[in-house]
This record gives sequence, structure tokens and C-alpha cells, in this order.
Amino acid sequence: MSEAGPPRRGVPPVFLERQSYRRRRVIDAARVLPLIGLMLWLIPLLWREDGAAAVRSSSAIVYLFGVWAFLVLGAVILSTRLAAQGRDGGEGEAGGGEAP
Repeated sequence: MSEAGPPRRGVPPVFLERQSYRRRRVIDAARVLPLIGLMLWLIPLLWREDGAAAVRSSSAIVYLFGVWAFLVLGAVILSTRLAAQGRDGGEGEAGGGEAP
């Protein structure tokens, strides 16, 4: 038994424009990237320092450099996407539209 009539009053349908939704998700990713980087940089603190299973310091430095390179690459990708979305008309979200 489905309702075939008009939509109920008072409950607006959930709809976000595709471009504004994507822009918000990219902004969210840009906000979370430093936290992910911090967590990845803290992982070497959990590694063992004694015994045969100890991690060599050269391996730790290579790991930290890899995390740094990942963060730089992620920031480049996110900033490129934000800039492209800004050029495609994403500025109109904050209020006023384009001038005639």
C-alpha cells in the first residue's frame, strides 16, 4: 500500500545540488587530512624498540618520508579539485549570484 498522492506538507525532500555536495565533501576531506597525517606520524611510537623484532631507524625514516609524500600529494589533489570547482561556478553558493 503505497501513497500515490502529492508529497506530505512540512517535510521537504532531501536534495542537495550535485556540485555543492561534492564541494562540501572535498572541503571535509581537506579538514580531515591533517588528522590522518597526525595519526600516521604517531604510528612509529607504537613500534617495538628492543629485541629481534625492533624496527630499524632507517625504516622508520623511510616510513615518515612516505607519509609526508602522501600528505603532500593528497593536499595537491584536494586543492586542485577545490580550485576547479571554484572556476566551474561554485562561488555562487554563498549568496549573491553572477552579476548581469
